[in-house]
Amino acid sequence: MLSLTHSFKNKPLMWAFIIIVFTTFARIWFLGSGQLNLVQDEAQYWDWTRNMQLTYYSKGPLIAWIISTWTFIFGNTEFGVRFGSVVGSMITQMVLFWGMAKLWKRPSAAVWTLIVYNTMPVFLALGILMTTDNPFILCWTCAVFALYSATIPYSPGIERDSNESRTLPFVLIAFFLALGILAKYTMLGFTGLSVIYALILMKKEGLPSGFLKKLFAALSVGVFVGFLPTLIWNVQNDFVGYKHVLYLIGASGASASQLIRFDRILPYLGEQIGMATPWWLIFMLSGGFGALAVVLKKKSKNLLGLNNKQAALLSVFFLPVWFFFLMWSFHTKVLGNWAVISYVSGVMLAGLVFDAFWNRRGHLRSVWLFLGILIFGLLHFQNLVPLPDHLNPTHRLKGWTDLGQQVVELEKSQFKNPSKVFIMSEQYDMTAALAFYVPGQPRTYCAWIDRRMNQYDLWPGPQENLGWDAIYVLKDFKEKPDDELIKMFGRISPPIHFQTTFRGKPARKFTIYLCYDYNGYWPRDKRLRF
Repeated sequence: MLSLTHSFKNKPLMWAFIIIVFTTFARIWFLGSGQLNLVQDEAQYWDWTRNMQLTYYSKGPLIAWIISTWTFIFGNTEFGVRFGSVVGSMITQMVLFWGMAKLWKRPSAAVWTLIVYNTMPVFLALGILMTTDNPFILCWTCAVFALYSATIPYSPGIERDSNESRTLPFVLIAFFLALGILAKYTMLGFTGLSVIYALILMKKEGLPSGFLKKLFAALSVGVFVGFLPTLIWNVQNDFVGYKHVLYLIGASGASASQLIRFDRILPYLGEQIGMATPWWLIFMLSGGFGALAVVLKKKSKNLLGLNNKQAALLSVFFLPVWFFFLMWSFHTKVLGNWAVISYVSGVMLAGLVFDAFWNRRGHLRSVWLFLGILIFGLLHFQNLVPLPDHLNPTHRLKGWTDLGQQVVELEKSQFKNPSKVFIMSEQYDMTAALAFYVPGQPRTYCAWIDRRMNQYDLWPGPQENLGWDAIYVLKDFKEKPDDELIKMFGRISPPIHFQTTFRGKPARKFTIYLCYDYNGYWPRDKRLRF
């Protein structure tokens, strides 16, 4: 193990190249092997590309732009939808390595960071699934290193003040801040953290001249450019996107009425452990507090080898974010991926801890490496893992192709005029999956029945299809159609319970209703839950 550490230090570029190329091709192979159908959110983002807008109900437009680019090249396929995730993961790894190895002069820690990154479940998933977190994490990583670079003044010896702040890093901050906001509103958190970071440095060792002025200008431009499309769209749509975010974070609606609750904290903490693995989470937290100790000068010896700027950057961009969402889970339901922005600094902290503390503990290091490689292998060969369906987290992603084929067969066999049959569900994820997996990828509709609002409610319904028939699909086995569905049609068939399969094994279960003679009624939930 000591020789491996020595090799990482002396040949970091070679190791980084091997790791990045190998993991990238492993992800491409995984996509090409078709081991998983799309996550329903991925299908929804793909459906957005068929109706391009300034922004969308729950997210910015960047995810639709990326998917549209790669499906233009590879077609409207699972591979085309997800290829952007592979590219995003590859570039994120390149930025992490460049920042730590070249900018920070920590080559061996940079290599260990890539290893941690590629054995941490959350980043493994983001390297395959095309969700908003993938481009968001890339933008966050680039902005963080741009911020650090901005604290490095011009080199002496040129015809200007050697302590003057450079301009290019601030241009990059503005660019990646704006782009990140177009991916996910959480990017706004970068502004507050960067100000805290600047204030710490100003107190400890000073800043290059003009730093704060340029920083506030960059943040202002980034926020303005990033939020402008979403602001225009929300003005046109009664601010439903912003209302949805406020409802989701517990700042409005029923969740806002109860300040403290204790039923969310343990599930949230369990999600964090699952996203990071217990050992990497411990390494991240220990590294975070170690970096904080450097900032506070509580340790006489800096075991992580960080200077003040690096320690402040990593501690500020990890600890406050991670613990904020932990504490917020005492108020409302916090989704596990909300804290993923802290994992950018966290993965670097874990790499630094691994590099600093474990080079003399070969047996323990072997354990963590073995576990990491095992996780990487299990994800990329998950079809070979003999897990029961109820314990397999990928089970809910399987069976959509089978369902799509069944819908087409019912259209042809059960209706007089298959060309006048529309497809619908009551949940956005089902509606999107049907749009993608039904052969021909038809326009599908989402009935607003006892649920939150979603993007489909902002698009026209099927009201023009008077007299048409429909196929209505629900998750799991149901025995009775909803009253709102009954109001829409002259006649509805008994439920058809359909057990899908994936590669010969049982997958998800669905209920299908055949609906006849649509009368033009389209339900809308008057409670307007966001």
